Amino acid sequence: MPADSEKAGGGIPSAHGIVSPRVKLELPVTGMSCASCAAKVQKGLSGQTGVSNSNVNFATGRATLDMQPDQASLDDIVARIRSSGYDVVAARVQIPLQGIQCASCVQTVEKAVNKLRGVLKASVNLASATADVEYVASVTSLAEIKDTIEKAGYQVLDLPLEEAWEDVERKARQKEYRALQQKFLLGLAFAALIFVSSMPHLFPWVPSFLNNYFVLWILATPVQFWIGWQFYRGAWGALRHGSANMNTLIAVGTSAAYLFSVAAILFPAFFREGGIEPKVYFDTSAMIIVLILFGRWLEARAKGRASEAIRKLAELQPKTARVIREGQELDLPIKEVEIGDTVVVRPGEKIPVDGIVIRGRSSVDESMVTGESMPVAKAAGDEVIGATLNKTGSFEFDATRVGRGTVLAQIIQMVRDAQGQKAPIQRLADVIAGYFVPAVIGIALLTFLIWILFGPEPRLTFALLNFVAVMIIACPCALGLATPTAILVGTGKGAEKGILIKGGESLETAHKLDVIVFDKTGTLTQGEAVVTDVFAQDGVSQDELLRLAGSAEKSSEHPLGEAVVRAAEEREIPLAPSTHFQALEGRGVEAEVEGRRILLGKAQLLEDRGLDVSSWKNTEDRLAGEGKTPVYVSFDDKVLGLLAVSDALKRGSIQAIERLKDMGLEVVMLTGDNRKTAEAIAGQAGITRVYSEVMPQDKVDVVRELQAGDRRVAMVGDGINDAPALAQADVGIALGTGTDVAMEAADITLIKGDLRGVADAILLSRRTIRTIKQNLFWAFFYNTAGIPIAAGVLYPFFGILLSPIFAAAAMAFSSVSVVSNSLRLRWARIGEKL
Repeated sequence: MPADSEKAGGGIPSAHGIVSPRVKLELPVTGMSCASCAAKVQKGLSGQTGVSNSNVNFATGRATLDMQPDQASLDDIVARIRSSGYDVVAARVQIPLQGIQCASCVQTVEKAVNKLRGVLKASVNLASATADVEYVASVTSLAEIKDTIEKAGYQVLDLPLEEAWEDVERKARQKEYRALQQKFLLGLAFAALIFVSSMPHLFPWVPSFLNNYFVLWILATPVQFWIGWQFYRGAWGALRHGSANMNTLIAVGTSAAYLFSVAAILFPAFFREGGIEPKVYFDTSAMIIVLILFGRWLEARAKGRASEAIRKLAELQPKTARVIREGQELDLPIKEVEIGDTVVVRPGEKIPVDGIVIRGRSSVDESMVTGESMPVAKAAGDEVIGATLNKTGSFEFDATRVGRGTVLAQIIQMVRDAQGQKAPIQRLADVIAGYFVPAVIGIALLTFLIWILFGPEPRLTFALLNFVAVMIIACPCALGLATPTAILVGTGKGAEKGILIKGGESLETAHKLDVIVFDKTGTLTQGEAVVTDVFAQDGVSQDELLRLAGSAEKSSEHPLGEAVVRAAEEREIPLAPSTHFQALEGRGVEAEVEGRRILLGKAQLLEDRGLDVSSWKNTEDRLAGEGKTPVYVSFDDKVLGLLAVSDALKRGSIQAIERLKDMGLEVVMLTGDNRKTAEAIAGQAGITRVYSEVMPQDKVDVVRELQAGDRRVAMVGDGINDAPALAQADVGIALGTGTDVAMEAADITLIKGDLRGVADAILLSRRTIRTIKQNLFWAFFYNTAGIPIAAGVLYPFFGILLSPIFAAAAMAFSSVSVVSNSLRLRWARIGEKL
């Protein structure tokens, strides 16, 4: 789903005074190996004219930004990233064309395609009549490229099968992962040989010729400069921009051990003159490189597992759809389905796009999108969601949302946006990581000086090994991964359960909430009137009472009348035709059914017609006290009974409120209803604090009032009139069954509209933040304790020094432990206390 489909909050005036809309871009970046790398890319993007709100997430490997098209282009942004020493995942495709006849045709196509946002380079070969296009699949698509070529007046003969951009990115990451794996395995073979050959006293079975320093040098060189080349490339890229990163530490540390060893081989007399026996440490440099590659390999594997949520969501969509065009059923690629197409779905098939059923009926398993376990019955007029599974019947539907507009595509984009954003707690870690590498280099140099000046003999050896150990043990990666990996897994876990969280900030704030405010109508309640009770006079059945009442109300457009008709239809009660229907404003209705007069309405209506309702007064008062509306029914001047109509509580509302109160949160209800009705509904739900008769425009004021005293407030709503309050609240929670405006204003969306998801979202937030704090603690603790030990502070007291090889192993596994701790969130049991 191309990310430039979203406008990022309007535009700014151009040089000509025209407002140009900002375009939101999302670019997969490869080559980043630590938080310092991400910071460097972000710094480079921030310095690009026409770019704002840039954010680079190391854990997801993505850069998000807002671009001003009249001030910057995608080429500029990609060039800026590549100049920083990193790359953007791009797809390449060869497209056969028809109608290319001369050099002018070539220029026309190239000019048109190169102007398309997302295309990095397009060239047309006149001889083969093909267009070679390199493009960023997260920004544009093959369908858009084809459309551009055809609008230029040429025909695309055969469009290659396009992969989803998630697949393109995943393949690039897998290629990176396989390269790491291959280098690690090859490096391991070399390093193991160097290690055993360097220690003949421990491994006497090793052939003696391998213990030769020149042989060890030959074996160590490819490990240093081929297996470890990525560290030099990363360090050089950082140096060119006046910065340092994790690669700098590794490159400098291992080079020091390697070059010291080379010097010991080439100039042994120099060392002996200083009273130092020339020794080589090729085993140290080689093992350090291999262990760090091993850590990065495990880290890449773990990060891949952490981002499975989006991959699983993307895999839900079927590849083809069965469409009726010109009376024929055609199997088309999903990208060719258009709004208004009639789509056929058979039992056991996935629904390809969103739409409205026009013929047939079935039950649909929507659990993969909404989290609702029970199949949902579908008939003509019902909405169906793309990627859900048709169970029993066949049906046809009209496509209403395709491509980027489908519910699934929007869910994927929301999850991706959330995973790409940084929580406030992460910004602190990023700032520390930015200063971390220069500080470590300073500490390593200071360690070298102290040991060379005050250390025991051989001073140079001790100074060198401790310098290398400090450079190697420091791990800004653990700091950089602590927060984004937890957010990555947490938001993915939420998406699996139908909880969409817009970003890290929302996730972080949710765990601090003090008050939860619920809108009543449509949020706590079903949002439509339903008949809850039927009280019939002796000798009259409930079905007969509903038959007569429903027959009279058939022509009514009032919500109460519609509720009565629905109740009769739900019981499959056949209704009789009515005549002389008359709505009596504010009192009820009057009609004739089967030649007799029927009255439905308030007690006052019947009393005005001379009917006695005194025997029903107690029942009427009780129903009113429960927040229900009493509706009297008379037939042929005889009172037949009483119906109770109410906007009933949703299933799960009471349990949701109980869970929130058990979590120590204050629960408040907000409604425009009168106080008596509001208190009755609140009483049923178990809510004691109620704001009634609140106008839509006043809801924001209530939220502000509750926020007094630095309290954190969440607002839960579903309607357009809730949007301002959702935006004002510290965390806005919208129901997926509500309006698009409410969901746009909210921070969290509950797809299936089950209020129990509010507690689930807060529990998920608490568990995620707890994981982040654990990660940060161990990352800080590891670096705070590890660096002094590597510097040799324990040596004067206990004679203990940390070997650079063990330092490398500890550094490699520190990042892996942080990612693994975040992965535990995948098995968190949402729906109970976490």
